[in-house]
Amino acid sequence: MTEPGLPRLPARDLCGTMLVHRRLLNESSTYRSRRALIENRALLYERGRLAPARTGVVTIPVVVHVVHAVPEHDITDEQIHSQIDVLNQDFRAANPDVVKVPDPWKPLVADARVEFRLATRDPGGEPTGGVIRVATDVRDFTWDDAVKATATGGSDPWPSDRYLNVWVCRLGGGLLGYAQFPGGPPQTDGVVILHSAFGVTGTAAPPFDGGRTATHEIGHWLDLYHIWGDDDGACAGDDKVDDTPNQAGSNQGSPRFPRVTCGNGPHGDMFVNYMDYTDDAAMFMFTRGQATRMNACLEGERASFLVAPESRVPVAPARTAVPEMRQPVHDGEVRRLLHDSERLTAEVLDDIRVALGMVGDRE
Repeated sequence: MTEPGLPRLPARDLCGTMLVHRRLLNESSTYRSRRALIENRALLYERGRLAPARTGVVTIPVVVHVVHAVPEHDITDEQIHSQIDVLNQDFRAANPDVVKVPDPWKPLVADARVEFRLATRDPGGEPTGGVIRVATDVRDFTWDDAVKATATGGSDPWPSDRYLNVWVCRLGGGLLGYAQFPGGPPQTDGVVILHSAFGVTGTAAPPFDGGRTATHEIGHWLDLYHIWGDDDGACAGDDKVDDTPNQAGSNQGSPRFPRVTCGNGPHGDMFVNYMDYTDDAAMFMFTRGQATRMNACLEGERASFLVAPESRVPVAPARTAVPEMRQPVHDGEVRRLLHDSERLTAEVLDDIRVALGMVGDRE
């Protein structure tokens, strides 16, 4: 039920990620340069010139900032845990509704080998439940990142190279959520989700009560674009992934298979993909190509999450006495971290050399 005097729940999914992306492209030459490097790396993975190095599952620590103006929007721990459960099913292709993927696309369903858990240590090494609750005077936030700073009525992020920051709040303008692509400013890195489109219980309201808004936005955080390429129906853009059909625009509701646009028959739009705009109950999959692109991100711009980010011990300021370490880093761990750092540096140099070689070798 919608509270009296408050905006109604959005009638369709609406994501503000591309608004943020375009703003950063216009404002920041650093962001433009980093995005170019990220896209070059993704292209190398897509064409098989670089292969994923990791073989196991990466677990990403999550901190959830619950920013609320009224007690009803201070979502429960149960609702938060329900969202983590959905993410762990969706990114591992373990969601029960994956069986609803139309037969032509079943071979493309991918396990991204990414899992999520609420943080157990805060940036200072202290035990935590991974949830920050902040009361605010701001009734509605939008995609301007105000929710990501205490100074503007929100909650300051934890270090974005060690935690996935998720802000849950009331959003205006019909937004269900938005994310920041990799390569943006660390102080605003993370995803923002509407309180009534988060998890599967509590304030979660149909048709966005399946936890798929967070799956969609974290897809962006791992460098996935909208499946239709955000080209306003021109059929000229795409999501930079080969195994997702080009389509004219976003789909809403629960379309019937097949839905053909842009001459993409016989199977049509892949509206069951998490990166479309369909209802939560109508999206079921990532593809192999999308998993490859996420791998390029995790072994590139977000490689810090592959080196046990939450186990790092904070360095004490030089002017203070060194406190007793609660989690000592053993020699073996130090050697492993150094090895990973050297490997990632070598990969970046290899990327640059290969990218230079591709200038005269573009297909």
